[in-house]
Amino acid sequence: MGRKPNHASSIYKGSDGGWHGRVTVGVKDDGTPDRRHVRGKSEAVVTKKVRELERSREDGNVRKAGKPWTVEMWLNHWLENIARPSVRESSYAAYEVAVRKHLIPGIGAHRLDKLEPEHLEKLYRKMQEEGSKAGTAHQAHRTIRTALGVAHRRKRITKNPAAMAKPPRIDDVDDEVEPYTVAEVQLILEEAKKSRNSTRWAFALALGLRQGEALGLMWSDVDLDKGVLRVRRSRVRPKYEHGCGDQCGRKHAGYCPDRRQVGPEVANTKSKAGRRSMGLPDKLVELLRAHKKQQDAERSAARQLWQEGGWVFASETGEPLNPNTDYHRWKELLTAAEVREGRLHDARHTAATVLLVLGVPERAVMGIMGWSTTAMAARYQHITEAVRRDIADRVGGLLWAVPDLPATPEDRDEEGGAAGVAVPA
Repeated sequence: MGRKPNHASSIYKGSDGGWHGRVTVGVKDDGTPDRRHVRGKSEAVVTKKVRELERSREDGNVRKAGKPWTVEMWLNHWLENIARPSVRESSYAAYEVAVRKHLIPGIGAHRLDKLEPEHLEKLYRKMQEEGSKAGTAHQAHRTIRTALGVAHRRKRITKNPAAMAKPPRIDDVDDEVEPYTVAEVQLILEEAKKSRNSTRWAFALALGLRQGEALGLMWSDVDLDKGVLRVRRSRVRPKYEHGCGDQCGRKHAGYCPDRRQVGPEVANTKSKAGRRSMGLPDKLVELLRAHKKQQDAERSAARQLWQEGGWVFASETGEPLNPNTDYHRWKELLTAAEVREGRLHDARHTAATVLLVLGVPERAVMGIMGWSTTAMAARYQHITEAVRRDIADRVGGLLWAVPDLPATPEDRDEEGGAAGVAVPA
């Protein structure tokens, strides 16, 4: 019997009395053969294990060599070294909350290659039993699915258990958005006139700018003479670190008296389609001119305290507005205007629905709203009572309209036609 070729699988009985098998599945990082070892009580058991390992090798499903990772180790590595350099700051913040608050405490001790879909499904159920909304559990699911997808592509695991796990169901009724009516919009804008930066809310309700897009606007983006606005960037939620050496006793660095801001003020728009230009209604141009005069007066009053950044919407000393402060101002505005409760993002839904009511073509709507796909229209444009009434009137006008009947001989006679002409039998 000739010698087996190099790297061929082998099965043998060892000096310990047990059966052993060795299978070459690839090459290690240092270039040496990656030869895996299996053992069993009988030759048949080991032969089965060897054949399974060979099939996994042929299918490309063999886990990479090295010490197995835990879920916590992989999530920390993925979050800091893979996600952070490649995603927007807001996306990273959402990933970080899901990882630090839910995933690591819930499943972090599992070996990465031993994690099963059932472990994830139990975590989602536990999160909801402890008070988390279905949307929060769904965000945890999307995060772990993305992180494990990278691990799968890199051969750290042979399958992605999150892709097989059943995500929590999100009740669409709970997330249903009701855009503000024209009357409600007018009440909000009228109340906004009583405070600074009132034009900021006109941008939200009339143009549908995202919060970050509105707060990231600079005067260089606005051409008042031509009535054109260019969206080029988005204001990000500021992040802080302690400047006191952790001596202030505050848990969150944002409350530290000596806090220091870390990270950029702005980032790119949410998508490539978000970089867009749009025309401004004449009334909005008028409001912007008045807003600019007010800001010029504040600059003169602040004197050396003014920090010139070129922001359209700024504090009384020229600094960019904090998104958190902006959000609370919106809530206060709704209360003062005696308008029903709503999210700040509902203003964007309102603007998109107005475009639907006006019958603006879908392609133009995509350009105004900064959407990259037509599917976004279904999410943001809502069939309101006014739209339903308009559709009903159009249907009624078509189906029950009085038809134009052909003229009778009597009609023709009354109109001076050929009355009295004999009709052939």
